[in-house]
Amino acid sequence: MVVLPVRFERSPRLHPMLSEVAHPVGTRVVVQGKRGPEVATVRGEPTPPQEQERYGAVLRAATPEDLSRWEDLHTTGEDLKWLLRARARQRSLPVKVVAVEFTLDESLVTVSYSAEERIELTGLISELRGHTRARVNFAAVGPREQAQMIGTLGACGRENCSSTHLQDFAPVSIRMARDQQLPLNPEKLSGPCGRLLCCLQFEHTQYLDLLKDLPRKNARVCHEGSGACGKVTKLHPLAGTVDVTTDQGVLTDVPAAELRRLTDAEIKAMPDTGRGGGRPGRPNRAQPRE
Repeated sequence: MVVLPVRFERSPRLHPMLSEVAHPVGTRVVVQGKRGPEVATVRGEPTPPQEQERYGAVLRAATPEDLSRWEDLHTTGEDLKWLLRARARQRSLPVKVVAVEFTLDESLVTVSYSAEERIELTGLISELRGHTRARVNFAAVGPREQAQMIGTLGACGRENCSSTHLQDFAPVSIRMARDQQLPLNPEKLSGPCGRLLCCLQFEHTQYLDLLKDLPRKNARVCHEGSGACGKVTKLHPLAGTVDVTTDQGVLTDVPAAELRRLTDAEIKAMPDTGRGGGRPGRPNRAQPRE
């Protein structure tokens, strides 16, 4: 027995399945999953099974009859999807039917839907039972799962990551955008699903490593070469430089290695006009104007 990673049609996630035959990559197989028998594609090399792991099972290589039936069921599911969408509009139900999927033996039909609030689905269930004898299961999906199943284009112009390679939806926070010095514009930081871009997590660890060698924003520093002191106003992690605002102006793209961070004692000992916290040319409010 070996373990084969297989992929279903609407998700890039790999599912380990026990198999008596080491089918080559790309082979269409019939597997026994949680919902029942389905067609999947082998997407990796065989590995030995691990103890205390739970696996599905590869039943056989898909025959031409299996694939033909699978295509027919896919077509039927697409027709029912549009039918349910039309019925939902007629009933003024605030729901979007994302996908309708049958198992290969047509014993179960799963309707994936998205809704912002709890809704009554009895009418749609009755409508569906008028077209199939399969057991009906309605499954709610979130915005990211919806984008994964439908497939969309990201801001990069390529197909969204959730439909191509992401195995899990890792938490994404606005702090990741701050660490990467990105403008906090919701339109630019949101993906087609309306949530924060999944790709913000890809390079976050590298940015954290780069930020370790840079002074923090608003830190008081002095330039070793010119002796000018001021406040760090912007970081450039990839270049290893920062922008510093002093009373005399702005120093741009200063290498972090040429800066010395001031201690609390040095900051307290500095005159107000030398701390680099005010705007150039603006009088100090602590001193009377002439």
